[in-house]
Order: sequence, then C-alpha cells, then structure tokens
Amino acid sequence: MWASDISKVQDDEVGDGTTSVVVLAGELLREAEKLVNMKIHPMTIIAGFRMAAECARDALLQRAMDNKEDSDKFRSDLMNIAMTTLSSKILSQDKEYFAGLAVDAVLRLKGSTNLEAIQILKKTGGSLKDSFLDEGFILDKKIGLGQPKRIENAKILVANTAMDTDKVKIYGARVRVDSMAKVAEIEAAEKQKMREKVQKIIGHGINCFVNRQLIYNFPEELFADAGILAIEHADFEGIERLALVTGGDIASTFDNPESVKLGHCKVIEEIMIGEDRLIHFSGVEMGQACTIVLRGASEHVLDEAERSLHDALCVLSQTVNDTRVLYGGGWPEMVMAKEVDGLARKTPGKKSHAIEAFSRALQSIPTIIADNAGLDSADLISQLRAEHHKEQSTAGIDVISGGVGDMEKLGISESFKAKQAVLMSATEAAEMILRVDEIVTCAPRRREDRM
Repeated sequence: MWASDISKVQDDEVGDGTTSVVVLAGELLREAEKLVNMKIHPMTIIAGFRMAAECARDALLQRAMDNKEDSDKFRSDLMNIAMTTLSSKILSQDKEYFAGLAVDAVLRLKGSTNLEAIQILKKTGGSLKDSFLDEGFILDKKIGLGQPKRIENAKILVANTAMDTDKVKIYGARVRVDSMAKVAEIEAAEKQKMREKVQKIIGHGINCFVNRQLIYNFPEELFADAGILAIEHADFEGIERLALVTGGDIASTFDNPESVKLGHCKVIEEIMIGEDRLIHFSGVEMGQACTIVLRGASEHVLDEAERSLHDALCVLSQTVNDTRVLYGGGWPEMVMAKEVDGLARKTPGKKSHAIEAFSRALQSIPTIIADNAGLDSADLISQLRAEHHKEQSTAGIDVISGGVGDMEKLGISESFKAKQAVLMSATEAAEMILRVDEIVTCAPRRREDRM
C-alpha cells in the first residue's frame, strides 16, 4: 500500500521516477531490517538516515548543472532528459523524434506547468513515426450537414445543455388528449420552446456553438439557417479543454448574455487525419495551446505511447520550472553514495552504521540498472566506484555498450527535481515504516479438506 502511495505522489509531483522511488525505499527498509537485527534502535537508524539524506541532497546540489541562460544548451538538456525518460518505454525506438515533439510542446508553455494546454489525441493507423505536433486545438468531432466548413474570427459559446427537447420529459407523467390535433399542438409548443432557446443562444452574437449533449435535427437546422456552426456531443474533457484554450466559460443557461464569457479563435476548419474528419481550432486565445496527434497500429500501442509521452511532458515541464540538471545512468547515486560514505567515516557511534547502510541502498539503483540490462552488476559497480574516486567523474552505466561510459558524452541526463523527489520521498517512507512499533502477522488461514 505504502509503495503505491509514494509512487503516486512521485507521479503527481514530477511525473517520472516512480519505479526508482519504490526501489530505493525498499532497499532502505532491507538495510534497516539488518540493523534492527543487530539490536540498533529504530530511532538511531532514522537519525542516521536523516543525516545521510541531507548529505546526499547537498552532494546533488553541488554537482547540479544549470544552463538556463544559454537557450541552445538548455534545449539540448531538455532533449537529453526527454530521451533518457523515453529510453525505458515503448517509444524508445523513436526516442529522438518524440523527445523533439515533447520539448517543442513544453517550450510553448513558456514556463507554465499546466499540461492541460497540451492535448494528446490518439488516432489508430500509420506508424508511431507518423505522430506530429499541431498548433491549436483539435476536437474529435465532425461538422454537421449544411453547416459552414470554415469560420474565421470565431466567437465560440461552449455549453452543457439539453438540445433534444422534442418530448415531455417528466417521467411517470401521462398526457391525455381527445384528438390528434391536440397532439400536434403539444408538438408545436415543444418546437416553439426550443426555437426560443435557440434564439437566446444566437442572441449571444456567436458563430460557433459547442454542446456537451446532443443537438437534435430541429435546433441544428435553426443554427444552420443562422450560419452558426453547431457541434454536438463533444466529450466532457474535450469541452473543458476547449473552454480553457479559447478563454471561454461553459454555460448552461442563456438568459443573461452579458454574464457569459465567449471563447475566441482565428479559424475553425475541418481537417483529415488518416480517414477521420476532425475540427481544428487555430489561433486560440491561449497561444501556448497545442495538440500532439499520436498515430499507431492499435489502441494498446497508442495507450502505452500516451503514458510514455505524458511522463516525458511532466518531467520537462518541471525542468523548465527548475532548470537544474544531473547526469543519469546511475551517476547521481554513485555521487551521493561516495559523499554519504565519507560522512559515515567521520560520524562516531551507531549512527555511522545507518549512514553506511544508506550508502549501500543508494548503490542498489545502478545495480538494478545493470541487472535489468543483463549485465554483470557486481563487476560494473566496482568499476563505477573506482571511477568515482577520481575528481569530477561523469561515469555511469552505458547499457548499450555493456560497460562504464561517460554520461556527458553520451548525453544521458535527468531532472534534478525528479532525483531530489526520489531521494526525499523514499527516505520519508522508510522512516514512517521504521517508526511502527510492532507488526502483527495473521496466521495463514487453514484450507479445509473438501474430500
């Protein structure tokens, strides 16, 4: 339970490092269990872990790089971070291409971390390499018959209201009439009611109406006669984002036009992606809004690609906010482990055992990187440790060549904020569990003999 919680917090805060935080917390608890078995009190272990975590964080701060003043170098940092994030995911084959898409999309946000402005649209067909970034907003709907296919300087009313009132909607109600003429009168009254509602909507001075609910034929016909583009049944997430990027509000009543904020964009037109028709809103009020259209062979591939790209977008948006960068490939963990080892040698008493255990736990990350790549982790970690005893080493694990590589030359980078969040969250989670006085384990339930 705690593992999923810290993983979720890491995902919400930074967007990447969800596996690392669970692995590190698990290793810290494994080391803590050995210390508890050596009769070292949990509070002593916690005090040692805190000192080690602070020392590790200071080591990261000293070695972090910041290229925010040089836009070319900073863009290169972002590309490296995006490619490192995508390396372990389905998009790894085309990581350079998708890293470019993600960096372009995030730089459009101009420092904002509001990823709502970046829409990810999935369309089956083509290959992953056919995916592209489009400026503006794309709504996955078709333009109806007899309606304008292109509108310039659009004034958009985004609504969530019933436009299908062609019957009495009172459940359990019964209307008795004594002739068919009376039925016709009821229908005429319903039509008149709908006509009045449409006139109120038209009275807002709009040329595009987007509704969350259905629009029946009669009101659609009225909108078409007035030269208004009416879009029905837009999914809720779609109209929420459309309202956001066009600068409008979602309305449900239309009696006071002056209190309704309309959305604006320069052009609305119908476009084709594959064999599907969609509606494209360009020149929207929120200038940084954009859409990444993902193409792929199946829904499963697209879902996995979306998750991978979302992680990259989250990490990049946080890095644009906090521009410090670290090398990857196990380099930060070895830097931290070296400093924490040094602290353990200077610290007297039982705390030094806890600090040393923290250093061993940190080295579990590069060990697991090597194991997952099918490499000899014991040999690689000993080589890596030797490299890091040289001054200003940039050595890390290069899983492609299967040895120790220079992370600076290979362009393997990670976000400082993500690495710091992994360190602090894992330490706090391990502390919390160490504070538990006693764990009561239920005896396993005996299986009844059903013979």
